[in-house]
Parts: sequence; structure tokens; C-alpha cells
Amino acid sequence: MSDARNELANLPTDVDALHALVLSVVAERDALLEQNERLQHLLLKLKRLQFGRKSERLPEDQRQLTLEDLEQAVAQVQAEAEKRDPKLRKQGAARRRASRGALPAHLPRIEITLTPDDTACPCCRSAMTVIGKDTSERLDVIPAQYRVIVTHRPKFACRSCEGTVVQEAAPARLIEGGIPTEAMVAHVAVARFADHQPLYRQAQMMSRQGVMLDRSTLAFWMGYAAAEVAPVVARLREMILASERVFADETVVPVLDPGRGRTKQGYFWAVARDDRPWGGRDPPAVVYTYAPGRGHHHAQALLGGYRGILQCDGYRAVKSLPIPTPFRVQPRPLTGHDRGLSTSCIGGTRALSAAPQALRGAEGAGGPCASHG
Repeated sequence: MSDARNELANLPTDVDALHALVLSVVAERDALLEQNERLQHLLLKLKRLQFGRKSERLPEDQRQLTLEDLEQAVAQVQAEAEKRDPKLRKQGAARRRASRGALPAHLPRIEITLTPDDTACPCCRSAMTVIGKDTSERLDVIPAQYRVIVTHRPKFACRSCEGTVVQEAAPARLIEGGIPTEAMVAHVAVARFADHQPLYRQAQMMSRQGVMLDRSTLAFWMGYAAAEVAPVVARLREMILASERVFADETVVPVLDPGRGRTKQGYFWAVARDDRPWGGRDPPAVVYTYAPGRGHHHAQALLGGYRGILQCDGYRAVKSLPIPTPFRVQPRPLTGHDRGLSTSCIGGTRALSAAPQALRGAEGAGGPCASHG
């Protein structure tokens, strides 16, 4: 109460100064009201997520976005409060120092040493000795930078021998006559299928650095990349189907339906192995493929020729596979461990449904994709 009285006693008496003070208070009030309204909106979303009907609850992606918005709004309020109060700023800095973890040891370190301009004793002017130091680390980033690889292949000719010319052969390229290096194609593929960056957005990001590429060009690169990794995926499928036991499952995925202005229903079929809980030495692995339906012929295309124990959820299309005795299909509810393994790569790559057809295979069969630990 005494602080409030002191502030009232220290109010300016000049009319212009009082006018400016009132305007600043009104602006601060409006900002707080806006922040309060935003926080209330986010709180309603979280209540809907926690207590709403199952059909009304937010999906996982929307929930993550809501949490991000809430955390950003709270951080903004804290930052503005720390700007106004030095004591809060000091407490916040101490709290952040205590809670942050160590940065990964494999990251390169850029050492910077800050020393006073004058290291002579301010009393006697003799040289001072280092008795210790404070060390802090901050995470930095070098923004992605595109570069051009210029390859020169000089031609050598003999002045004495007519028609004799020697030149180093041109190195092989992933896309003959194309401009991307293998690293460039891999960068686009990882951004597209691991980080869920659509190709048109990547094209926009490149244009900010003056690299003008059309989305269709990037899609063409992805088609070539799919063709190159297809043998690796086929080999991984062979290795999985050589295992003693595997898991199989399918899940729905929306697929773009050009010309109709909406999506249609497709399926990701997955076959996985993970014998680590039972002392197995083989690494976990998943192979999955896109198919337009869930008929038995799609299961046959992925699992045909398997001679081991197949564990699944009892779906009849899988149960009808001609697996010879003494091996058999074991219908059972998939555990969280099984389903997490068989759908980990599927859930993370649902954007594949919007990729070029070369990446998800022909509509009738589908090209397999893979993941392994």
C-alpha cells in the first residue's frame, strides 16, 4: 500500500506529462486485455482437448499447435514483465541457467575469449594474473546456404600427334543432364518426407536465396530418388521376410484425388520385425507400401512367400495368406510395442499420399518404402 501511495505522490504535475502517462497506461492495459483474451481462447481449446467428447477432441497435430500457441503466449507475457522489472529479469535468467541441459558434445565449438581492454592492476598498475574464468555455452546455427559446384574438365592435345585428345570422363550424376547434386536431392527428400515440408514451400524457401526452381522440378527429383532407393527397400523387405516372426498391420491414409476436389481413402500396409524384447540380435525394421485398398491381394503383394510366424490383428485378408505349416498366422491384438513399431514410419510420413505417383508406386500395387533402426 505504501508503494502505491509513493507512486501517486510522485505523479507529474505537468498536463502534457500526465497526458503521456495516461496514454502509456491505456496502451499497456489494451495489450494485457489482448493477451488475456488470447490465453482464454487457448485455455478453452485445452479444456476441449482434456474434457470434451471423444468426437470433439482435437487431433494430435492440432493439439501440438495449441500447446505451441499457449507456450508462446506465456513466454511473451514473461518477457514483457522481465523488461519492466529488473528483479524478475534476474530471477528468470537464473532459472533458465539452472534448468537448461548440456549441449551435445559432438557439435563443433567456436571458442570466444573476452578479456578487459586493460589488464593492469587499477591500484599499482602491475600485471594481473588469471585466477579463474566463467564459461557459458549458447546454441548457434549456420543457415542453409546453397552453392554451385563448378566442374572443369580440361582437354589435352599433343602438338606432334594429330587428332590425339585426352580428357577426364565426366562423373556420373543421379539425374543425367540435371543440375542437382546427390546431396541436394537428399536434402529435399529429407525435408519433404521426414520434416513434412511440401515441395512448393521448399521452392519458396529457395527463392529467398535467388534459387528459382519450380515445384514440378523438385517432384521430378523425388521420382528419380525413389527409383534409386527402390533396390535398397526391396533388399530390406527380403531381410525382414527372412525373420522368424514379423508383425503386419494396415492403416488408413487420405490420398489426393485430382479432379474431384477432395481426398479418397488409401492404405499403408506395413510389415515389421523387432525381436529385441526376446533377446533377438537383428535390428528392428519396417517396410511399408501404399495400396488403394485392403484386399487380400495387397497383403499377398507385401507378404507373399513368407515362411515364418506372422502376428497380426486377425484381419481376414492377412489370415487368408497361404503360409505353410508348421508356421501359421497368429491373430492377436497388437500391443503398444508392436503397433508403435509397425506404424512409426507410417504416422510420420502421411504426407506421402500427396507425393508424386512415382514415390508411392503404381495405383495397383504400390512401391514399398522402408525404415530400420
